[in-house]
Amino acid sequence: MKPTSLACDHFSGRVSRALRAFGVAALAAPILTSAQVPDADKYPTQPVRFIVPYTAGGGTDVITRLVAKHMADAWNVPVIVENRVGAGGVIGSQYVTTQKPDGRTFLAVASAFGVRSAIDRTVPYDASRDFSGVGQMAISPSFMVVSTTHGFKSLRDLIAHAKAQPAGVFYSTAGVGSTAHLHAATVAHLAGIKAEHSPQRGTPEAVTEAMTARVLYAFAPGPNAIPLAKAGKLQILVTTSPAGARLMPGVQTIAQAGLNYEGDDWFGVLAPAGTPLAIRERVSKEMARILALPELRERLATLGGEPVSSGPAEFETMVREYVARTRKFADTIGMKVE
Repeated sequence: MKPTSLACDHFSGRVSRALRAFGVAALAAPILTSAQVPDADKYPTQPVRFIVPYTAGGGTDVITRLVAKHMADAWNVPVIVENRVGAGGVIGSQYVTTQKPDGRTFLAVASAFGVRSAIDRTVPYDASRDFSGVGQMAISPSFMVVSTTHGFKSLRDLIAHAKAQPAGVFYSTAGVGSTAHLHAATVAHLAGIKAEHSPQRGTPEAVTEAMTARVLYAFAPGPNAIPLAKAGKLQILVTTSPAGARLMPGVQTIAQAGLNYEGDDWFGVLAPAGTPLAIRERVSKEMARILALPELRERLATLGGEPVSSGPAEFETMVREYVARTRKFADTIGMKVE
């Protein structure tokens, strides 16, 4: 049986890749007069900000900072990465909806943005109305990480251990509605284990909880899992997609380990709804140029990421479809906002 996948066909047609989704203009966003609309040919002439709604050191933060550095060098203007953390990414995301659509503020997101939008009907924005697409940056398989003290040889060992705990076990994630929450809840559901969610402030904190055995397991993208695994500080049991198995030879996919599931994490950029298409295309093309640089591709590969570029409309479609697909799947497994 083919593994359940939340990833959509991505350019090449491979189903296990990044999912599709997203919306366009927002009525609630600040509106620019014609005099305020920046000239795309001269853009940018002022500092540009990328708001990362997750903690520093997480996958979104790492990838965005790599891209922002090259942008600043090319444009000769400050390109600032600002972490606005809280409520599983909701605070930073909402903040961007309040900013003028003038090409000076962007939102760097991960698939967690789509998951939260899918399962939480109370978020103070509409993912398909309050943001405009800019482009995708990368995909990364996610990895199940555990403490080396457990001595597990396989996912089957972890499942057997969990089932032997009368009170159940805990898993940690980057927060309610994060992609890690989706992966971890799905494994618990499919394996039939009693597992409680322990949401953390961000991915680094969630990984630390598992690494120190305060919880049984966590899921993290390559940038947060692979370096620590190679340093012997934690153990990777399985990965969410074949891409992860290529990055970490010998590590099984969840599907190979016996559970019918797979999917990559994705990373991209959105803008306040109403941001001129010419500006978004300018930023998207610059992102694509940077992501094609050999040194950046190498750097991402060492972190377990793979550069993926797309235009504004393509990314909007990807996000929109991802949210719809994830909502349906989350309803199936009973995943909710606690």
